[in-house]
Amino acid sequence: MNCKNCGGNSFIQATDYINLRPLDKKMAIGSEKVYTVCLDCGEVASIKIKNPDKLK
Repeated sequence: MNCKNCGGNSFIQATDYINLRPLDKKMAIGSEKVYTVCLDCGEVASIKIKNPDKLK
């Protein structure tokens, strides 16, 4: 995979501390987001939900 921004090919997967949750379920635990980030320029190549079934 190559970065669309800089053409680099070094990536890392990362997460943040806030889970994604449905708007109508304020008390839901939700699911972790996994970001694929270019190590050369910092461009986020993709965002994926780790457990999409937790959003139901």
